Amino acid sequence: MFKSICNTAYLTLALMTLLVVNTYAHEARPLSIVINEITTNVYVVDTKIPPSVSVSNHPQILMPGFCKSKGNLYHCSQDISGSSIIINYPQFNPAISTLIRVNRLSGEKFTALLGPKESAWIFPAKETKSGVASQYTTLGIGHILGGIDHLLFLAGLLLIAKSRKRILMAITGFTIAHSITLILSAMNLVRLPVAPVEAIIALSIVFVAAEIARGKRDTITYQFPVAVSSSFGLLHGFGFAAVLNEIGLPQTELLTGLLFFNVGVEIGQIMFVGGLVGLIYGLQFVSKIRFEHIFKIERPIAYVLGVLAVYWMFERISNFI
Repeated sequence: MFKSICNTAYLTLALMTLLVVNTYAHEARPLSIVINEITTNVYVVDTKIPPSVSVSNHPQILMPGFCKSKGNLYHCSQDISGSSIIINYPQFNPAISTLIRVNRLSGEKFTALLGPKESAWIFPAKETKSGVASQYTTLGIGHILGGIDHLLFLAGLLLIAKSRKRILMAITGFTIAHSITLILSAMNLVRLPVAPVEAIIALSIVFVAAEIARGKRDTITYQFPVAVSSSFGLLHGFGFAAVLNEIGLPQTELLTGLLFFNVGVEIGQIMFVGGLVGLIYGLQFVSKIRFEHIFKIERPIAYVLGVLAVYWMFERISNFI
């Protein structure tokens, strides 16, 4: 008898638990809005409302005012970019989030998750070549000027190359090499793990700093700085690609984004190298010291570069061990 009562109690408890879990599972579902552009400025809007929302409180989806509806089909007199979609509950929003998916005719896809307190969302602008070019050029400039490890490697190349002609050759080699691997990696043709690449980039600075500190002018590094810049440039390109993958390439103007991110990197690189060379010329003008003689302080600089790079290298190695 007692066993029968216990079994009944357990069964009742299990059923109540399932009922509670099921109720909360329904309430956790978001309001789903899928907007598909089927022809230019013509959209089909499909809505899925969670069962927990009462029929009397079903939300009304308001497209921009210049869109006329026939059921769930909307004919808009202009592009909806920059306009708002409104989610209007007749009574109140019962703590329901809203998941919005937009599929453009161009192939662009946008997803947004609005919290319960958000009742409006602005449609993103369409991607254009000029807009993507401007955006990704700026991103490229910002990345290289904010990438201290890349800049210190370039500074080390300047100390090794010394003369104007050799500096130009070394920087050109670095540019061509990192452009190749940036493109290959961004297009998913060649991939390397990010953590080891970042560690080897730090190692490239250690290598350059050690060469400067030794000061032996008969090594391959000093005789052919373009070979060193090109070799390590390939690895730096994978580092640039890792950042670009985090940012994300545009959906419809992929090649434009890739090209102008690289252009931005080159512009930032020229700004940095030009600034260093300008500083050296300024010192030369003020002190009347020849261009090559300004590099006499290279050994202390090399020690600083080396210490920083060794620290970065071990820190990055620890991230993937």
